[in-house]
Amino acid sequence: MASLLPHLLLLVFSFQSFSSSPAAAAATDKKTFIFRVDSQSKPSIFPTHYHWYSAEFADAPQILHVYDTVFHGFSAVLAPDYAASLGRHPAVLAVFDDRRRELHTTRSPQFLGLRNQRGLWSESDYGSDVIIGVFDTGVWPERRSFSDANLGPVPSRWKGICQIGARFTAKNCNKKLIGARFFVKGHEAAGGGPMGPIGGINETVEFRSPRDADGHGTHTASTAAGRHSFKASMEGYALGVAKGVAPKARLAVYKVCWKDAGCLDSDILAAFDAAVTDGVDVISISIGGGDGISSPYYLDPIAIGSYGAVSRGVVVSSSAGNDGPNSMSVTNLAPWLVTVGASTIDRNFPADVVLGDGRKLSGVSLYSGASLNGKMFPVVYPGNTGVLAASLCMENSIDPAAVRGKIVVCDRGSSPRVAKGMVVKKAGGVGMILANGASNGEGLVGDAHLVPAAAVGSDEGDAVKKYISSTRNPTATLNFRGTIIGIKPAPVVASFSGRGPNGMSPEILKPDLIAPGVNILAAWTDAIGPTGLELDTRKTEFNILSGTSMACPHVSGAAALLKSAHPDWSPAAIRSAMMTTANRVNNMNQPMTDEATGKPSTAYDFGAGHVNLDRAMDPGLVYDITNEDYVNYLCGVGYSPKAIQVITRVPVKCPAKKPMPENLNYPSLVAIFPSSSRGPTSKAFIRTVTNVGESNAVYRVTVQPPKGVIVNVKPRTLSFAGAVKKRSFIVTVTVDAHHLVLDDTGAAFGSISWSDGKQHVVRSPIVVTQLDPL
Repeated sequence: MASLLPHLLLLVFSFQSFSSSPAAAAATDKKTFIFRVDSQSKPSIFPTHYHWYSAEFADAPQILHVYDTVFHGFSAVLAPDYAASLGRHPAVLAVFDDRRRELHTTRSPQFLGLRNQRGLWSESDYGSDVIIGVFDTGVWPERRSFSDANLGPVPSRWKGICQIGARFTAKNCNKKLIGARFFVKGHEAAGGGPMGPIGGINETVEFRSPRDADGHGTHTASTAAGRHSFKASMEGYALGVAKGVAPKARLAVYKVCWKDAGCLDSDILAAFDAAVTDGVDVISISIGGGDGISSPYYLDPIAIGSYGAVSRGVVVSSSAGNDGPNSMSVTNLAPWLVTVGASTIDRNFPADVVLGDGRKLSGVSLYSGASLNGKMFPVVYPGNTGVLAASLCMENSIDPAAVRGKIVVCDRGSSPRVAKGMVVKKAGGVGMILANGASNGEGLVGDAHLVPAAAVGSDEGDAVKKYISSTRNPTATLNFRGTIIGIKPAPVVASFSGRGPNGMSPEILKPDLIAPGVNILAAWTDAIGPTGLELDTRKTEFNILSGTSMACPHVSGAAALLKSAHPDWSPAAIRSAMMTTANRVNNMNQPMTDEATGKPSTAYDFGAGHVNLDRAMDPGLVYDITNEDYVNYLCGVGYSPKAIQVITRVPVKCPAKKPMPENLNYPSLVAIFPSSSRGPTSKAFIRTVTNVGESNAVYRVTVQPPKGVIVNVKPRTLSFAGAVKKRSFIVTVTVDAHHLVLDDTGAAFGSISWSDGKQHVVRSPIVVTQLDPL
């Protein structure tokens, strides 16, 4: 006992500042907080960090998760003032609230450049040795997309589990779906749970298990790595063979999002911890900020968890968000993430709005019920009453007497698109025309409406409304034309896709690239119908969805194929391969356009371009980034060593000379100049490329400077002879305010490309903008 006394005295002393008045704690409602703790501060008397953390609470079950892989610390339900007192302890590096996040919701793999029996889709087992971890709403394991037919043994390094729960047993996992977990403690704490008054999960609509009650997770998992499923369709639409980008890759599902409740940071962080320990190679996370606010990376659990994963060689692919076409709407901004925007593909589901005056307006729809057979019906716009709710067709907002037996025009926004159709149906309307507003432009997505309905762009919507206002007895009908393939132009940047510039780190271009995210067919749950509405009782094996949520798993699957082909490549090298080989032109060999405006799109919209996997497999050169590079970057943006340690887990020391953040070895360059600059001003960038192609290669540079900008590259030739694998170069960007030409985004765009004169062209976008320091 005597030998323990010094440790016990140390324990009492060291945790004095953790104490808090019980009366004060009880006076404030409790909530969940996440604590980042310096793991090296653990007193030796405690066998584990859990024992150390739990010893500080009178009620140990208040601890939700203990993190010890990508993050050191814990989450717990506490009164805010008690959490604040814990945060003052020297062992606690950071404290942050448990925020709620949102989900960013067959032909698309070919549209990435993949071809049957060729390259990454050859008859070899590309991808079968790679494990993709999907953070989402779970999985419906019985789908054909998750069959393990003809797959070999599970990779021996796999350490994960098949967690049992409601309607989910160990038999639901197989050699394809090799693992499944669910994370619910944060969700239960936020909603009351066993410690609160309102209970946890509503098990009448949700499964306390990895089983998917929402559909989103099943869809994203099968997009990334679904097996071949013949005669797949959604109610007859998109009929064909459905398959994921990496059909032979293994899947591990981490359910962190819950139906109608979103995703809690504390649960997401626990999933990162588990996935890295389990042995995944790629993490796909179609989840983003929910509150519209970007936090510093040391206060963002997705950024922290993903850094922990990337630092251990795991590629993390994330969605760019669906708040486009607004500027600076891109989310998941950390430079170690692969941030993916959304594009259209060359398939569409056209529906025509035919007006009584003979005009035919183009729209889209996935309606599969009885058609209107060309019959004309009166058409009405409730917004002409001047009531905003009526124009949006909100619940109980439209007068049945005014719409019964008519086609109703509803404005997009404020409520789910399919829900507006149900409002029309319940009021007695026979159909709906869903009209975009100016903010949505001409961007359209198909929906499996329960009432005859077609979505139209802003211009067509205005034309319908003008027709209604100017005609004594306006009429219309809707024609549904099924599935059309070979649409041109494609790809087009989706109007909803999150756009740059990067609001957190403007010197890093985000999104990194784009991938198919509009009208994507993939597997679906049996728990709900394709619209997700309670009244939709249809069952469908596949569903068609749109969002950067759908684009992200395309890149996750692509990363898995590249990881299989090049197991020694780092996450940064894999991202670089996809970025530097990306396409900037559409299937008409013209510059990609923006769906919202119809104008040419820019690097703020598509990053480096649209993924082309056929070229990414052999990129020639890559821009690699080490953990030390990321630390120097964080020092360069002004984070303190303590803040950086929150991210890196290990103590860091910033260089005496502050690094330039724009010198992070990223495959894109953003040159930021003060708007007050008048004479010529220059900024230099250092980049290093690694030869992953043929030895003894020689690359020469081609520069496409932004308008009014001078770009010099030294040297202009890079030679890789013998054992030389790396070469560095300097890019000097010079601007003169009198000549600089900025477009309506406030930037000018160009590129540098290194070519070996053979099959390799390694392209990096250049962005020049003006921004005054804060």
